[in-house]
Amino acid sequence: MKMLTQSKLILFISIFFIIFDNYSFLDNVTNVYNFSGMNIIYIFSLAIFIIAITNLLLTLVSSKYTTKPILILVIIVSAFTNYFMNSYNVVIDTSMIRNALQTDMKESIDLFNMQLILYVIFLGIIPSFIVYKVQVQYGTFFTEFKRKIISIILSLLAIAIVVLSFSKFYTSFLREHKPLRYYTNPTYWIYSIGNYINQTLNSGPIVVQKIGLDAKIVRQTSNKHKLVVMIVGEAARADHFSLNGYSKDTNPLLEKRNDIIDFSSFYSCGTSTAYSVPCMFSPLTRDKYSHKKFIRKQNVMDVIARTKKIAILWIDNNSDPKGVMDRLKYIDFKGSKCDGECRDENMLKLVPPFLEQHKNQDILVVLHQMGNHGPAYYKRYPKEFRKFKPVCKTNQLEKCTKEEINNAYDNAILYTDYFINKTIDFTKQYQEKYQTALLYMSDHGESLGENGIYLHGMPYFMAPIAQRHIGTIAYFSKDFSGANIAKLKENKNKKYTQDYLFSTLLGLFDIQTKVYDKKLDLLNDNK
Repeated sequence: MKMLTQSKLILFISIFFIIFDNYSFLDNVTNVYNFSGMNIIYIFSLAIFIIAITNLLLTLVSSKYTTKPILILVIIVSAFTNYFMNSYNVVIDTSMIRNALQTDMKESIDLFNMQLILYVIFLGIIPSFIVYKVQVQYGTFFTEFKRKIISIILSLLAIAIVVLSFSKFYTSFLREHKPLRYYTNPTYWIYSIGNYINQTLNSGPIVVQKIGLDAKIVRQTSNKHKLVVMIVGEAARADHFSLNGYSKDTNPLLEKRNDIIDFSSFYSCGTSTAYSVPCMFSPLTRDKYSHKKFIRKQNVMDVIARTKKIAILWIDNNSDPKGVMDRLKYIDFKGSKCDGECRDENMLKLVPPFLEQHKNQDILVVLHQMGNHGPAYYKRYPKEFRKFKPVCKTNQLEKCTKEEINNAYDNAILYTDYFINKTIDFTKQYQEKYQTALLYMSDHGESLGENGIYLHGMPYFMAPIAQRHIGTIAYFSKDFSGANIAKLKENKNKKYTQDYLFSTLLGLFDIQTKVYDKKLDLLNDNK
């Protein structure tokens, strides 16, 4: 095989990326700029721009001992990102990186299929093998330094020429169509990893700020303890609840009840589990929330535990509590309590023994659902819930019809309807001893192929409403202190966000503390 200089190898790989790994980017660009007339030249200039940027970045980290390992790593990762962007039209941003790193093996397996394997083989392993085998001609230190400088200058020159030559186009592209750059591969996922590291790693030990040090229960209206069950849903979009007017009967059991409140206009803090779950339990509202702030400040579970009068049971049938329970114990139901697909309803079996152990305390039970976790929606419900047919029986959603995808997803919503209904009935068994309440709130919504977008995790500002508009349901026993059920039902269509969860949980238990905000308590808002 002919020897190449290090600079040429990097340039060839940069060209490889634009040709084979940027279909999603070019497809989104041509959807905005029709491939005709001057737009052909503009799009061609974008290709040169991305080649130059990629070449510049890879040249900066190149050396005799790092070039091949870095190129192989970038090629392999880009093959994976290429598949997910092409198949689901997702964006590999910082939130998606965090979500991927916090996903367990069982969830990851649901994403693997033959098409992904082919992507990795033909766009990852084979090119990586070629890079590994190619003979690179290394010169002296000064020769390599000279080549690197020339490569950097030429890259910068190419960038300057295309930008200055088509300045009006690039002004429009960068200002009016900023989201398009999120689809560039590998540059944007490399940037996102850097941003993730910046948000996650710290120069010193993390000092967690304690909050709610003054927390205490102030209850005057009843001598009965409280039992509150919160179901943290997964990927349940509100517009697929028949309670909210959806055409299919996805909530047959809940629709028969007159003792629930369906909040039809509730919106999430984020578009992924890794972002929304910590955000919704945090004292920080969405506009102030960041992962760095979250890990440095206690959350509502810490405040509730601080009262020492409320026993907390968190059972997780998802990947994990996403940092919410870092200072408290939780049960990894999915990882240790069952084999194969763990059904959400089976989490209820662990609750009675806990109630018996803490019968002289208030109780908070959190059930973190598997819910509608995609893309393998068909796995999320028992066979008796396959009401809507035909269903998509693969994780390659792009191979299914819209009807099949919706049917599989809706069957999972149907099972959630059953689970919520069963959990309400479960709490009613304890009404002689406890004031009981249930709050169901999904972490985020889900895209089901609208405009070619699947799953979730899009940057919030550009995410479709389907990823932000979430299912939220409440139930209160008639004697539950502080809950004006009639007023809650009257305002059930009022717009709310997950910013309300922190103070609502405190309000449910009559916890008095300075960190409680009555303006963000659903009960107080509906007195």
